[in-house]
Parts: sequence; C-alpha cells; structure tokens
Amino acid sequence: MPRLYQSSPRTTFAVLAAAAAAFSLMQSLVTPVLPTIQQDLHTSTGTVTWVLTAWLLAASVATPLMGRIADMTGKDRALLVALAAIAVGCLLAAIAPNVTVLIVARVIQGLGGAIFPVSFGIVRDEFPPARVTSAIGVLAAVIATGGGLGIVLAGPIVGALSWRWLFWLPMAVVIVVGLLAWRLVPRSPVRTPGRVNWLSAALLSGWLVALLLPLSKAAVWGWDSPRTLGLLAAAVVLLAAWLVAEFRSPEPLIDMRMMRLPAVWTANLVALLFGAAMFGVFAFLPQLMQIPASSGYGFGATVTGAGLLMLPMLVTMAVFGSLTGPLTRWAGPKAQLLWGAGLSTLATLSLALRHGERWEVAVAGGVFGIGLGLVYSSLVNLIVQSVPRHQTGVASGMNTNIRTIGASLGTAVVSSIVVSHPGPAGLPAESGYTTSFLVLTVVAAAAFLVALLVPVARRSAPEPSVEAVPELSPVEV
Repeated sequence: MPRLYQSSPRTTFAVLAAAAAAFSLMQSLVTPVLPTIQQDLHTSTGTVTWVLTAWLLAASVATPLMGRIADMTGKDRALLVALAAIAVGCLLAAIAPNVTVLIVARVIQGLGGAIFPVSFGIVRDEFPPARVTSAIGVLAAVIATGGGLGIVLAGPIVGALSWRWLFWLPMAVVIVVGLLAWRLVPRSPVRTPGRVNWLSAALLSGWLVALLLPLSKAAVWGWDSPRTLGLLAAAVVLLAAWLVAEFRSPEPLIDMRMMRLPAVWTANLVALLFGAAMFGVFAFLPQLMQIPASSGYGFGATVTGAGLLMLPMLVTMAVFGSLTGPLTRWAGPKAQLLWGAGLSTLATLSLALRHGERWEVAVAGGVFGIGLGLVYSSLVNLIVQSVPRHQTGVASGMNTNIRTIGASLGTAVVSSIVVSHPGPAGLPAESGYTTSFLVLTVVAAAAFLVALLVPVARRSAPEPSVEAVPELSPVEV
C-alpha cells in the first residue's frame, strides 16, 4: 500500500498524538501493580523494581541516539521503528514466563523513546510556523497526561483482566497507530547528512547506566556501599570521557555548541529538576494514598481508588497543557514556565504539610497538574524555537533524556527517604512522605529559580539551509 502523502497537518498530528500517548502510558502503567507482578512471577521486591529501571535506562540511551538517527535518515522512518519496538516489547512482556524476560521486554519498549523528539521534529517540519507553538503545546500535554493516566488505568485493567493486559492492550493500539503512521505521515523534508558517532553513543550509554543503576538500587545497596560509590565514580569518569569525545568529534552525537545556547542549557536544567519533582509525585503520591488508614495517616485506597484521586491532576494537566498555545498571546513560553514551576512548588509544599484529607490531596494534585501542563509544553517550545530545524530531533531528544535522568534522581532520592523512615507494622512512617515532599518542594523551587535565567527570544536570525551552512544559527536574546 502506498503512503498517502496528501494527508493534512491535522491528520498527521492526530497520528503523532496517538503514538506519543501510547508510549507515555508505558511510563507509569506498571508502577501501581508491581506487587502483583512480583507475586505472580515469584520474584523479590528488589528484582521486580527492574521492570521500571530497565525501561528508564533504555529510554535514556535510546532517546538521544534515535533523535540523531531520525535527523539523518528521516523522522517518519524513525517513528515507525520506535512504534515497532514498543509493539515487540509489549508482546514479549505479555507472554513473559519469568521476570527476566519481562525486564528484557521493558528494555525493548524503552527504545520507543524516540517517539518524543521525532514527533516534535515532524510538527516543526509539517506545520505552518504560526501553528507550531500551539501544536507542540498540545502534543506535550498529551505526553504529560499519558504518563499520569497510566496510574489511573492500571487498577481497572488489572481488576477486570490481569496485569498482562497492561501490555496486550497497548500493543494492539500501537500496531494500529503504526499502520496509520506508515500510510499518513509524510516523508521528512529535512534531513542532516552524516553518520552516527558510535563511540560517543557507547560512552553516553555507559555513563547513563553507571549513574542510573546505583541511583535506582541505592536504597537496597546503601548510599555508602562500594558498589554505589564505585558506579557513581565510574559515571563521572565516563561522563568526562563522553564530553571530550563530543567536543573533538567532527560529527558529535550531541552538538555542544547547541547545548551552550542560553535558552537550551537553562531549559535542560529546568527539565532535570522538574523531572525529579514530577516523577517523585507520580511514583509516591499513589503509594501514600494506599497506606492503610490504621497507620493514622493513609487512606487505605485501592489501586483504582488512588488512581481516581489523581484525576484532578490529569484533567488540569491536559487542559492547561493544551492552552499553552493560545496563552502565548498574553504570556510567552518563559512566563508560562515560571507560572508552572511556581504552582508546582506550592502544590508539593501543600502535599508535604496537608495530606490528611482526600480533598486536600485532590486540590494539591489539581494545582500540580496546572504546573505540569504549563512547564511541559513551554519547555518543549523553548527548545524547538531555539535551535535550527535540522537539530530539532537531537535537541528535543536530549531535553527528554535529561528529564528522564531527573526522574530517576527524584524517584531514587524519594525512595531512599521513605525507606529510611520505617514505621509500625513494616509500613513507612508519615515523616518519610512529609520529608520527601519537602525535598521535592525544594527541587521545584530550584526549577523556578533556574527558569528566571531562561532568555526571552525577541527575534531569530534567518535559518540557513543545512547544505549551505552547517553551523548553528544563534538565537538573539
């Protein structure tokens, strides 16, 4: 069947939104049901956490690498490869006879992380300039909402079917989306000739694994254990080697000249901090709600009940993420970033100090959702508007990757704090959650302060053609 290249931008956007939603669901869909998976596959708590860690590691490595390949070979092709990886990973996970196979399946799913930078790049290539900001805002809202929606959907799916349907259902959706993408998404009009720097990719993979592995296992190994400290030291060495290789390479995986642009490095630092705050809340707020009421502070909610309490966050996230485009008439991306980071700071502070009633959690979650929607969309817009078109995939991919690293930092630190505050009957003490949300408040406040440094682009120099001038065109601020 031939591709239908005459498809409209609206049709293309619908396919991209469906692809992004399918992948973002995989971020959180299994989080609330890890105890169920652990029991069914007869494994330990430490081992089953690798169902999350493996996905995080794979996505961290694949996102910038596939973003570079997409810029070279065509974003439409990279989109199809990413969707195929998700489908294969879901199939393998659905039939996994043991936890080892399930972890391998999650690694394959993580390769679909390329969907994010590829989708943003296609939007910039295909949409009229006046509509790019609004389209990227809506797409970012879809991604952010999908990440939280997994927590809501997991309970009903497992209750009605089984945890394996958390993979069967996404697989079916991804196959349909893949066929639509093949028929409807046009070929990339912008490609960057070159090659992949595999040495740089290997070093990038090495320092990310060396960093994320001890962060995810420190609560079990101990922060002062030889394995934790050794891997963290290895991460520093490999990071330094990667930076040297990137600066010396004529075709770097990540263009450090681009990363030095004020709008890019500040947005990436905000992404790191905000990723930590966002995923810290996503991972541990449902756990707080499921603590038995007999503990004196929990609600004793089921997985489904905890998901329903997250609905205000998801609704406000979707609404305000979608409104970022129209809001640019009154507030630019930087102003939206500041408002989002500020509201997120207030919400995490509220969760730390007032979480004794369901309505308090729901209201704080709703405010946090507003912040998420504004920050997610404005970050993407700031990155996409600050780099040449042929660097869109790499730049947005690295921003997504940095947010993923922040997510690992946030969840690892919060996990360590909660575990270090044991309570009666083997449950965490309330002080562990209070301290955790206070730490996330500090992180969100730091994101607000860094956001103040983000420059406001008044006008951009005309973008040169890739063939004529391969150098970056600076953004005047």
